[in-house]
Amino acid sequence: MTNFLKYILPDDVVAITIFPFGIYVRDSEFGFSTIRHEIIHWQQQKEMLCLFFYLWYILEWLLKLPRYKQEAYYNISMEREAYALPERRKPYGWVKYIFNKTKNK
Repeated sequence: MTNFLKYILPDDVVAITIFPFGIYVRDSEFGFSTIRHEIIHWQQQKEMLCLFFYLWYILEWLLKLPRYKQEAYYNISMEREAYALPERRKPYGWVKYIFNKTKNK
């Protein structure tokens, strides 16, 4: 599947988590923070039963796209939690980032 992903993912995507199949990281970006970021997405997908994760993720991105444009991705609450790299995350920890105005990048 890894070979397949390199053909369908844009070059700027360095890692992706697809629950329940796994975490895929480009070899050149294999580092602790990248893995930790993707583990947080794994936990988010698991607690939201995967389908709801993707529905919420896409909905939030679409809602933030007009305001943040290319930065919309970095303002999705689930991405903001994952970029914060909390050592001990609480279930649904991403919720506190929904209305928080500070951008993480």
